[in-house]
Amino acid sequence: MTVSETPVKPPKPLFSNVSTAVPSPCISICRLDEDKVCTGCQRHVEDIREWRAATDERRREIVRQADLRRSATSDHV
Repeated sequence: MTVSETPVKPPKPLFSNVSTAVPSPCISICRLDEDKVCTGCQRHVEDIREWRAATDERRREIVRQADLRRSATSDHV
């Protein structure tokens, strides 16, 4: 077998479960408040760190929690 006949494997993704089924809630306003919650997307810093490796189910839960935080914040404004 010559070099040109060697099959080339595509690069393995950094995380094997990266999915676009649940879009990121990031709106590029990335500032943490005193509770370590992003004032843009309302995700906790630990949820942001977890996002890329999270399953779709876990991502949906993160988004749900962020939506609850957003609702609680808008109720107090």
